[in-house]
Amino acid sequence: MSSSNHRSDAWLTLRVFLPFVAGYYVSYAFRSMNALLGPHIAAEFDLGAADLGLLTSVYFLAFALAQIPMGVLLDRYGPRRVDAALLLLAAAGAFAFALARSFGELILGRALVGLGVSVCLMGSFQAFALWYPKERLATVNSRAFAVGILGAMTVTVPLEMALRATDWRSIAAFFALATLAASAAVFCAAPERRRSAAPDSLAVALGGVRALIADAAFRRTVVMVSASQCAAMSLGTLWIATWLRDVAGYDPVQVGRGLLAVNATLIAGYLAFGRLADLRARRRASILPLIAGGVGTASLCLALLALGVTTGALALWGIFTFSSSAATLAYALLLRRFPTEMAGRLNTTVNSFVFLAMFLGQWLVGGVLELWPRSSGAGYPPQAYHWGLGTLWLLQLAGLIWFWRGRRLFANW
Repeated sequence: MSSSNHRSDAWLTLRVFLPFVAGYYVSYAFRSMNALLGPHIAAEFDLGAADLGLLTSVYFLAFALAQIPMGVLLDRYGPRRVDAALLLLAAAGAFAFALARSFGELILGRALVGLGVSVCLMGSFQAFALWYPKERLATVNSRAFAVGILGAMTVTVPLEMALRATDWRSIAAFFALATLAASAAVFCAAPERRRSAAPDSLAVALGGVRALIADAAFRRTVVMVSASQCAAMSLGTLWIATWLRDVAGYDPVQVGRGLLAVNATLIAGYLAFGRLADLRARRRASILPLIAGGVGTASLCLALLALGVTTGALALWGIFTFSSSAATLAYALLLRRFPTEMAGRLNTTVNSFVFLAMFLGQWLVGGVLELWPRSSGAGYPPQAYHWGLGTLWLLQLAGLIWFWRGRRLFANW
């Protein structure tokens, strides 16, 4: 590689990659922190599983509702300005969450956080599409996903240790300050891409969204990735922790370590599948088998966990999360079909369905668990998890089957 390429890679890393993934890092920390903060919040406010599921998943609902309008803004004003401004809103929401005195105030703060971080990943993807070569997008996108999981890992063992010295409110306030720093990094460091033409009108921009939804291959892809991430993220950001406690019998320290290990496998999955996808793309080979193989493996592991298998449970959870990451290759897959000018709307339209599915999945599991009385230690019996996990498994498998049955639509991808 020439020295100019070295300089180019360094410039891209410092000015594009790192500023945008800083926001995604804190967004993922917010997404996952209730796995360990949840029991403390539930004890203080006397919340049941359905309430805790709603509190955690309202982040996903606000996130989902913001996606399409924010996609229009991204394509009109660019990722730098939109992402930096919204991160300020997320910081305000985090401070409100830290100061909340009622369940309603908790919900409001959590929803504002979800709205504020709603474009962190999609803004990153749009920035990457603007500045990186297309043949590198799968790898760069996967590295961004991996940095996000570092945010999730921060709220496992390190968070469990922090809770021994301070309370959940101080931790929420700390992440509010981190969000302010991320906003400053995006606004001050990220470059602004000059347009060669005037941005589309609002009517034309929304027409582009309608065209996306009308595309049959787009719909099948969205259903698959939504169903897969509904299972993976609603479990990974909350219910794996309670499963380890209630079914596997882990204590709080073991739960934190277990979540750390599971999130490490997710990082490995993002990096591995991204690299494999780029290698296949260079050979002009389809990445559909990678996606289907990964999601299929995840579905098998989830079926075993839903049936109550506890032998090697942490390994099963690790393989489940590793393999589920294959579904996120769908973002790079779709970018090959639609023009770069639609990157913001494309990514955020996909995300609107994905995060709506996460919201419903996480809340649904909480509602299912509430059908059984709490056991000693305020947990839920294993049979409750059989039905909760089984419901998500069925959704994930159905999405994969429908996606694979339409594989001929992807023949030229």
